[in-house]
Amino acid sequence: MLGDRIGGGVTVVRDYGSDVRPIDAYASELNQVWTNLIDNALDAMDGAGTLRLTVRADGDAVAVSIADTGPGMSPQVAERAFDAFFSTKDVGKGTGLGLDIARRIVVERHGGTITIDSRPGATALHVRLPRSGVAAGS
Repeated sequence: MLGDRIGGGVTVVRDYGSDVRPIDAYASELNQVWTNLIDNALDAMDGAGTLRLTVRADGDAVAVSIADTGPGMSPQVAERAFDAFFSTKDVGKGTGLGLDIARRIVVERHGGTITIDSRPGATALHVRLPRSGVAAGS
């Protein structure tokens, strides 16, 4: 889906654990999460760098990390990154809703967590989804 956005200057590293089992989830919603996170990572790297996709079993959950070698985020930006309509992109380049939507899907719809780990030269978003699945009442 985002293959046309990955240019020759971006290396994609896939690290999928062999011990990962299926989870109960809304697949189309999680597809939106992965699309938003990968799209942001590609924007951050601006055509050059490494995109690392990691999937691991984590007890009764699955842990997914999407990491990039972009410039990183300041603590102030990382703190606001999940706020609706917050964006560091140029006007017309983003709505500021991608990470807000991802957070809602992960936390509210699936009972999981999503966090940011960022420093100069690297940012990783970590998603943890319970295997037991969809949040109650969704």
